[in-house]
Amino acid sequence: MTTTIRVEVVSAEAAIYSGEATMVVATGEIGELGITPRHAPLITRLKPGKVVVTEANGAKIDISLTGGGILEVQPQSVTVLADTAIRSEDIDEAAAQRAKKEAEDALANRSDAVEVAEAQAKLAMAMAQLQALERLRKNLKH
Repeated sequence: MTTTIRVEVVSAEAAIYSGEATMVVATGEIGELGITPRHAPLITRLKPGKVVVTEANGAKIDISLTGGGILEVQPQSVTVLADTAIRSEDIDEAAAQRAKKEAEDALANRSDAVEVAEAQAKLAMAMAQLQALERLRKNLKH
């Protein structure tokens, strides 16, 4: 019986992660998904949030999906196609804080539906990055 599953996480800009894992947890549109080897085939949309890859040695790789994406599961592989993604340890906290502030200001001074939607998307991206940093800090303490 297979004990690992092949995982590929890619964004429009770069390959984010490639390797073998015992579990992948992602934030789907209707909730958290836990994927293990030999999982039933599945395709679903992902919300901005996190993907946590648990490697065979127990190490957890925390990836922030800042723009959502698509998750495809096959019995021997998991592929995440992200709009934008970054490993949590690579996030620039100051830039994420600035983006959050700008998005909140844009929402406070909203003028039309398009601007509101853009500001909400930017706010979701910034919040996903900041939450990933918080998870990373929490994991480093343990």
